[in-house]
Amino acid sequence: MSLTSSVKMAQSSILLMNLLLLSFQIVLLRAATPYPYSNQQQQQPLKLQHTQQSSALSASKRYEGSSDLIHLRYHMGPVLSSPINLYLIWYGRGWSPSSQAPIRDFLLSLSDPRSPSPSVSQWWSTVTLYSDQTLSNVTRTFTIAREAHIRNTSLSRGDSLTRLSVQQVIADSVGSRSIPVDHRHGVYLVLTSREVRVQEFCRAVCGFHYFTFPSIVGHTLPYAWVGDSGAQCPDVCAYPFAVPAYMAGSGLKAMRPPNADVGVDGMVSVIAHELAELATNPLVNAWYAGEDPTAPTEIGDLCEGVYGSGGGGGYTGEVARDGGGRRFNVNGRNGRRFLVQWVWSPVIRACRGPNAID
Repeated sequence: MSLTSSVKMAQSSILLMNLLLLSFQIVLLRAATPYPYSNQQQQQPLKLQHTQQSSALSASKRYEGSSDLIHLRYHMGPVLSSPINLYLIWYGRGWSPSSQAPIRDFLLSLSDPRSPSPSVSQWWSTVTLYSDQTLSNVTRTFTIAREAHIRNTSLSRGDSLTRLSVQQVIADSVGSRSIPVDHRHGVYLVLTSREVRVQEFCRAVCGFHYFTFPSIVGHTLPYAWVGDSGAQCPDVCAYPFAVPAYMAGSGLKAMRPPNADVGVDGMVSVIAHELAELATNPLVNAWYAGEDPTAPTEIGDLCEGVYGSGGGGGYTGEVARDGGGRRFNVNGRNGRRFLVQWVWSPVIRACRGPNAID
């Protein structure tokens, strides 16, 4: 081997070592960045309404679901910052006044501060921490503006609905003037009774939210659908008031529902989940984690199954019990009690509920 060849080999080795060192430094820099590979303009424009910071938590963080690895980001879309007019569409033959009353009371409790603590309105206060690029926070104000009842022989779309026919139910209600078109304040809730089957219900979803298509409804309106699972799949969509079949041999017992109706009490929790996500991500371009807007992980998804301190891994966490053995974690109007899951707080970067024991 010539001297020239030896020098060239030595130079090549030095160059290779320098490249490896540079690559290692880049990896370290990316690991130290709180939002790797993200556009800095998509960072959180939070207008926080209190001063509690994550530094106030212990090293264990104490709140279930906490993680520094979850990057919930803002994608520049709107949140529902104006007072919300709720338009309820009761679809199906199975609705009775007694089954509708707990749902109405829950919805009206969202902005009613008079309920004892921990209250529904305190639970919603976590959702109001989210804001849009104008620094307008999610609203605290809800009103049930109007209700439509589609039942008996007037089931316009039959007993089996697809995702698109849920929008057609809204179109029918708007077209008949049972409910108005409210671009500025309107949120539309389609609530199906226990005999109505909906596409992917029980198999993949218990409820969903989206926005209506102008080609179907004539307008773009935020809406959500939630179904009563009491007769179809309470073990899937009304947990923890029913035990999943795969956990039947575990010794886990179902909780007694606070309003004595497994299907309706399960619906309330799903409605809470969907409303929280609808308010913070109404057009699927605001607050969510992940890179795929067609399958966003939203503030309710991050806390699935967590209802109290210590929750996670199939355990609901610590929740209260009344004198009759019924379980709940928030109080509402008319003496009502409800069990709703926690939601993700952008302040402490963890799941949060007003019934936390710590």
